[in-house]
Amino acid sequence: MQIYFIEIYFYGGIYIIMIQKFTLHMHTIGFDGRNTIQAMVNRARKLGFDTVGISNHFIVNPVIKDSKMYSYALNGGYSNIYSASFDEVLSRFRPHYEELDRIKEQNPDMRILRGMEVDFFNNPGWENGFYRALDILNPDYIIGSAHFVAYKGTLLNVHDMKNADKKTQDILLTEYWTNIARAALSGPFTWMAHLDLPKKVGLGRGRKWIDLEHKAIEAIAGTQKAIEINTSFYRDFCYEPYPSNRILQMAAQNYVPVLLSDDAHNAEDIGRHFDEAGQLIKNLNLKTFSR
Repeated sequence: MQIYFIEIYFYGGIYIIMIQKFTLHMHTIGFDGRNTIQAMVNRARKLGFDTVGISNHFIVNPVIKDSKMYSYALNGGYSNIYSASFDEVLSRFRPHYEELDRIKEQNPDMRILRGMEVDFFNNPGWENGFYRALDILNPDYIIGSAHFVAYKGTLLNVHDMKNADKKTQDILLTEYWTNIARAALSGPFTWMAHLDLPKKVGLGRGRKWIDLEHKAIEAIAGTQKAIEINTSFYRDFCYEPYPSNRILQMAAQNYVPVLLSDDAHNAEDIGRHFDEAGQLIKNLNLKTFSR
């Protein structure tokens, strides 16, 4: 893999060039990753990155273990990504961050950051519990995401959306995009992850969703957050990143910064498809970047 070049902005008749030499959306063993922190650091170093961040899932909801996806998590061996209380998630993240700090000391040539990928929930008391956890953990950055939608007393993942009838799908997709906007406006997130996640199961691609997409982008722009171009979706069945080109163009029009994320769940995923995404950035004429 080659580290790609991004055109940043036009100044004095020339383009200023920057190389993205960091990767901050990664998952490790003990959560739903397949490799250790040190293995991820070693791979990133080999690829020429000078900064890495580990951002394991921080998903807290009192009924999360009643969701259909929890049984899949149990079978896959990564039930640790779901917590029913903030005390439970703290019991997992405290030793995780302590390990990160040790590895940081052992690898002085690399900048190693403590991140988290947080599912936002619009529940009473959720924000109070979340801010308490932040005061205790003090992460370097926070990725905002929404993998679940609340519906009739339960939590549905995007895979559940796919199996719903058309009317229910529309209700769930509307709530999904509304939740993205709420998350952006809530305050703590450094950037927002894979905005159009439902397209993973073939939903939300139609033009009828443009207005809700635009409202979410406006909310993100209003709080000066960034969005990621998640390259994990460069796969045979849908060879494109999250989010879609039209959402990226909305982001450009609203001066929302972008950054690349590989969403690596194993060491071989690090930096995957950054070259294709770099070409996409050039083709879409994106020039506002998160550093």
